Amino acid sequence: MAVSCVRTSSEQEHTPKLDLGNSQSPLIFNPSMLNLQPNIPDQFIWPDHEKPSTEAPELEVPLIDLQDFLSNSSSPSATLEASRLISEACNKHGFFLVVNHGISEELISDAHEYMARFFDMPLSEKQRVQRKPGESCGYASSFTGRFSTKLPWKETLSFRFCDDKNSPNTVQDYFCHALGHEFEPLGKVYQEYCEAMSFLSLKIMELLGLSLGVSRDYFRAFFEENDSIMRLNYYPPCQKPDLTLGTGPHCDPTSLTILHQDHVNGLQVLVENQWRSISPNPKAFVVNIGDTFMALSNNRYKSCLHRAVVNSRSERKSLAFFLCPKKDRVVKPPRELLNSITPRRYPDFTWSMLLEFTQKHYRADMNTLQAFSDWLTDKPI
Repeated sequence: MAVSCVRTSSEQEHTPKLDLGNSQSPLIFNPSMLNLQPNIPDQFIWPDHEKPSTEAPELEVPLIDLQDFLSNSSSPSATLEASRLISEACNKHGFFLVVNHGISEELISDAHEYMARFFDMPLSEKQRVQRKPGESCGYASSFTGRFSTKLPWKETLSFRFCDDKNSPNTVQDYFCHALGHEFEPLGKVYQEYCEAMSFLSLKIMELLGLSLGVSRDYFRAFFEENDSIMRLNYYPPCQKPDLTLGTGPHCDPTSLTILHQDHVNGLQVLVENQWRSISPNPKAFVVNIGDTFMALSNNRYKSCLHRAVVNSRSERKSLAFFLCPKKDRVVKPPRELLNSITPRRYPDFTWSMLLEFTQKHYRADMNTLQAFSDWLTDKPI
């Protein structure tokens, strides 16, 4: 969910500033080779206080049925109940599940199938779309070229989705141009998937608006023409899963995340200072708010720290759609959320500025938004 770059020393590793590695060639994350070794490289070993817990109890997450809300004959009572459940979740931890969401099982299945095909390709083929330093899209084998410590045990492919009539096929064009026309089927599937995620995101924004006492259309209108990010996550098995993490503890800097997990456990959320698990549900999407929406809500709804763990037996995959506003749209809360008791918590900013901050200056954690606000004092819009 990013002008000079900051590098941390070993004495500063408790700080969350970006660590861009050392002068040596970056480590190549090739799990099929690394898993032949008895131990994982030190760069993937996390500090003791951040190592995964052996057991994480299940988190009670509200299950929100959207069937009635999405229908043309939606009843006021169903809409009110859905917004109430979302408010309850966002006041506790910012995570909830949605079912009967209108996304076809076939499309979800195809998205998972093509993700498996991509990550099964030889490393050299995947590296054709290698993510460049300072950018948020492309292929990343762990983040070996970006960080030198606390590396995540994963591969990702990220690409942009633009809900703009002037750029109707952003995703499909990316796959064709970056990987070749033989990848057009992948592009078509992920284009359709992103369009479905964008539609669902805007409907959830209606419920978030209602839950905050703002008009139903306010946040929906704000995110029309969204400039979002789609990410395919692949977590290979790891011979030492108790030493590393698939994704480190962080809050999403984006606005809203819609995640679909495969059948393997891995997602954990920090609630009341305890890591708790959200088990996969093939019929449900996991939804959570991010830092940008926390700013839009004037801190009424807070983004929540979460992470992904790995295991020694099974690979794990997930599909993550990160809703982001149009890059030049100014992020500020609506007047309904401001008064003498609750003044502005964060300065005005654009998504492009927060994205630059997280990609070039700061490794996302639970303090990203506050650190970004402090950074803005030296870089006004």
